[in-house]
Amino acid sequence: MNAKKTLTTLCTTAAVNLLAYTGAYAAPSTHTVYSSGLLVLLFLGFCALVVVAQLIPALITLCGMIKGALANKKTEAAEVARH
Repeated sequence: MNAKKTLTTLCTTAAVNLLAYTGAYAAPSTHTVYSSGLLVLLFLGFCALVVVAQLIPALITLCGMIKGALANKKTEAAEVARH
């Protein structure tokens, strides 16, 4: 019984200490300023454009696959009903 109470107290103390110190670690990074150049922003914009350009055909293909799967399910159900 005493060991269980000691372990519970130890875990509670560790949890409270971890929760109390999380704000102190986040504070030093609040004074940094974003200072990348124009070329970095253009590169990131180009990367986003490539991702969006690949997303559109992927969505069209996905819609076609879903329509095809639903069409096959309807024709299979109609064939089963005829037999």
